Amino acid sequence: MSKSFDVISIGDATLDVFLDIDEATVVCELEKEACRLCINYADKIPVRKVTKIPGVGNSANFAVGASRLGLRTAFYTVLGNDDTGKEIFKRLQIEGVAPDYIQFDKKRGSNYSVVLNFKGERTILVYHEPREYSLPRLASTRWIYFSSLAAGHEKVHQQLCEYIKKTKARLGFNPGTFQLKEGLEVLGPIMKLTTVFMVNKEEAQRLVGRLQNFKELLVALKKQGPEIVVIGDGPNGSYAFDGNSFYFQDIFKSPMVERTGAGDSYSIGFISALAYGHDICEAMRWGTVNAAFVIGKIGAQEGLLKKKELVKILAQHQNFKPKKIYPVK
Repeated sequence: MSKSFDVISIGDATLDVFLDIDEATVVCELEKEACRLCINYADKIPVRKVTKIPGVGNSANFAVGASRLGLRTAFYTVLGNDDTGKEIFKRLQIEGVAPDYIQFDKKRGSNYSVVLNFKGERTILVYHEPREYSLPRLASTRWIYFSSLAAGHEKVHQQLCEYIKKTKARLGFNPGTFQLKEGLEVLGPIMKLTTVFMVNKEEAQRLVGRLQNFKELLVALKKQGPEIVVIGDGPNGSYAFDGNSFYFQDIFKSPMVERTGAGDSYSIGFISALAYGHDICEAMRWGTVNAAFVIGKIGAQEGLLKKKELVKILAQHQNFKPKKIYPVK
C-alpha cells in the first residue's frame, strides 16, 4: 500500500532562543494597541533566564501539534547544514513527524529567532537564511498546511497550487511575514484554493485595509476565495466566517506565561478538528483550548495537547462554545 498522510505541513523551522528580561519599560501611547517595549540604548540588559527550543516556527509547530493530536503528519522544510539543523531533525522525529520531505541546505546554516519575553508578551527578532525551495513529489494527503517561508518561496506557491488542483487536498493557509508583504495580488491564486484561511487582526488589516469591524474584515477576506476565514484577536477571542454564519469564540481562561505560539496552536486545533470530521464550532473550541495550554508554558510547543487530553477538557466544559454573531440576512 502506498504511503499517505492526514496532513503535510509546509514551511520553515527555526531555533528559538527565549530571553526573559526584567529591566525594561513598557511605554504606551493613548491607544492600547500602540504599546512599545523600550530598552535604554547602549545599556547592558540583564537576562533572567535563557531557554533554547529547536524545531519551531509556524509550520513546524503545526506538524508537531497535529502529530500529538493523532494525525499522520509529514513536514516539508529545508534545514541548515549544521548541528542545529540536525537537532531540529531529531526533535521532529521524536514528535512522530514523518521526515520524508525534510531536506538539508548544504551551503547554509539554520534559521534563528530571539524572543524577548517581558511580562508575558514577546518581541521576536527573526533571522531566516535564504533558501532555494522546491516541493518534492508529495504523497497523498487529506490536508496541506502552508505557512511562513523565507524569501525565495515563489516556486512553492506555483507548485502548491498545482498539487491542490490535482489531488483536491484541503488547504489551511496562514501566511507568514514574507508572504504578507506580497499582498493579495500574489496570494490570490492560493487563497482561491484555500479551505481555511487564518490570520490575526493586524494581518487581516494589512491585506484588506484598516477596517475595524470584524464582520467587514471577514467578508473582505472571504471574497478572495477561501471557504472559511478565521481571524484571531489575541486575548479577546477569535472570529470565523464560512459564508453562511459568523462566529465568535471567547478565550478559554487559563494561566498565562507568554504568548508565543498561541496562533499556531489555535490553527492546529482548528484544522485537526476538521480533519476528524467536526464542524466549524467544534473546530473553534479545539483551537481555543489548545492555545490556552500553550500560553501557560515557555515556547510554542511544550503546552500542545494530545488528543485524549484535549477531548477530556472539552468534555468537562461542554458549555464552552462559540456563538453566532452578525446575523446574515
